[in-house]
Amino acid sequence: MVDDRGSQKRRGTGGGPQLLSSIVASQVATHRPYGGVVPELASRSHIRFITPVIRDALAKAGVAPSAVDAVAATAGPGLAGSLLVGLTAGKTLAYLLRKPFFAINHIEAHVYAAFLAEPTLKPPLLALVASGGHTELIAMPRHGVFRILGRTRDDAAGEAYDKAAKALGLPYPGGPALEKLARRARREERMPVARMRDGGLGFSFSGLKTAVALAAPKTRDRAALAAGFQRAVIDALLGQTQAALTSTRSRTLVLAGGVAANGALRDAFKAMTAERKVRLVVPPLALCTDNAAMIACAGWYAAKRRRPDRLDTPVRASWPAGSPLHEVAA
Repeated sequence: MVDDRGSQKRRGTGGGPQLLSSIVASQVATHRPYGGVVPELASRSHIRFITPVIRDALAKAGVAPSAVDAVAATAGPGLAGSLLVGLTAGKTLAYLLRKPFFAINHIEAHVYAAFLAEPTLKPPLLALVASGGHTELIAMPRHGVFRILGRTRDDAAGEAYDKAAKALGLPYPGGPALEKLARRARREERMPVARMRDGGLGFSFSGLKTAVALAAPKTRDRAALAAGFQRAVIDALLGQTQAALTSTRSRTLVLAGGVAANGALRDAFKAMTAERKVRLVVPPLALCTDNAAMIACAGWYAAKRRRPDRLDTPVRASWPAGSPLHEVAA
């Protein structure tokens, strides 16, 4: 939950939102035996936890349901079944409380997580959103306006981490386990980094994932292979982001999404932005992975600039950042 509460007391916040509570129901244990997210199990877990999470968020924030000003929920992109649970709960709550409802884009919300981390943050900015399902470079000239500069053409960075980790015999989720293994390496196995032939700002991690899968059964040094994979991912993300910073002349960079929790990646981006004298904003780890707080923050800004959404707003499994919801095919 977010609110204006106390924001005027903090000099320089510009009246931005304040985080009152953030409750996360993890499904890692549910999906770990399968080595990845099982859509049906994810939907069932959402049904099981949605009411307790709402109740706990209100209790921790010290807010009565009647005191809520507006309700926001994710409409997409993502797994349709899981989205349907959250969206239905949000619309139902808004209807019962007679409050305005806002449908939020999941990718845009990852960018808004940075606004909870840095109250003085303002557009224009460039954002790299890297997660299990998405890897995108996005320009944000002003609130509510997002322009995709480049995106992955196959596997997302987080997905590649999970699949590479599985090939190395590491547990799910693969990102933290692979990073831990890479820290033990005394050397880095040289791995391929895809380059866009058209000179665009896109990404490709499919070849890198395949290279790890082929090398893993033969290697005697798993740590070196893990370190080489991680270096290749970081180099790809870093190179395209630097190109985007040059083309947009942006002086502010947001690094968001689950992959942004990777320590080696954070260190690389800190060094790069310091050299270029670009402001880097990275949300704390709890706000990098999927969470409702970032949805609430995006909803807070949406409520400041546009009309509420209808309660018959549908789920959009595919919904590019910056695209109007009503123009996206179901």
